[in-house]
Amino acid sequence: MKKYNWAVLGCGKIAHKFISDLKLLPNAKLYAAASRDLQRAKDFAGEWGFEKAYGSYDEMVNDPEVDVVYIATPHSHHHEHTLLCLNHKKAVLCEKAFSLNGKEVAEMIDTAKANNTFLMEAFWTMFQPSFQQAMEILKSGELGKLKIVRSDFAFNAPFLEDKRLYNVELGGGSLLDIGIYPVFAALTSLGVPKTVKTFADFSPTGSEESINIIFKYADGSLANLTSSFAAHSPTQTEYLCEKGYLILNPRWFTPTNITIMKEGEEPKTLPKQHREGWGYQYEAEHVMECLDQALIESPKMTWKLSQDLIDLLDRIRIDAGIFFGDRDKNIFSEF
Repeated sequence: MKKYNWAVLGCGKIAHKFISDLKLLPNAKLYAAASRDLQRAKDFAGEWGFEKAYGSYDEMVNDPEVDVVYIATPHSHHHEHTLLCLNHKKAVLCEKAFSLNGKEVAEMIDTAKANNTFLMEAFWTMFQPSFQQAMEILKSGELGKLKIVRSDFAFNAPFLEDKRLYNVELGGGSLLDIGIYPVFAALTSLGVPKTVKTFADFSPTGSEESINIIFKYADGSLANLTSSFAAHSPTQTEYLCEKGYLILNPRWFTPTNITIMKEGEEPKTLPKQHREGWGYQYEAEHVMECLDQALIESPKMTWKLSQDLIDLLDRIRIDAGIFFGDRDKNIFSEF
């Protein structure tokens, strides 16, 4: 089994969770932690047992021993940091949202192609056993045609205008932070919609705080999607079909269980299929499987899926009037 030297770019909260799961994989070596604050990198490296700590991202990508980089900075920085890594021939697993808009994601993908270097969006839900099981059931046809998707993700976050969640310059707002999950649920089951309608409410900083999104498809199927920093929700996804329904139970995007109801039968809950940890190890395991095969694109979390997802988020933002300052100028005519 080949071992891969992993580096972490950005040492925040999500990086801690990811690394706690990466340690579960025998072919993953915790090699380097990088932050713009050297002491923070050293603290992170010491806590998790990394060999090296770097106080700049440039130093880390110039280390020839680094095989793959997990990018865990705010999504407003994903474009810059992904290009830095790819241009130094470092395989990249970049947190979602992949970037702020479709133009930037397209450039990230083009750069991966130009450098013949692996790139994947870290959409961990795609690799959860429960999500994979749900997709197999829906595709089997045993519940009939999927007609409606209802998905939500909301929690009541304190309004702190200087923090990332409400900072427009950092891509703040519920849509790219948590609304991306319900959008993903609809996209992966129903595809790209014909029509997008949105209703949004904004915080005092101008960031979108709550949003409700309606998708309508050419065949009449619908999706009703909600995210918010102002209220709590069940955080589940319901797939409503002609012959029954399937529910990914709270918290639906993590390792969870499934409730399924077939017409004429009582609902039943299928057992959770999950090993230890938070559930981030599945995507990391997949990345190393791809590298074993010398792939530069995941066959599961494809570049097309990531591009479709960000393009759909752009459509939602345009309809809702959500814009991220200079990053959106010359891209959206509605800006």
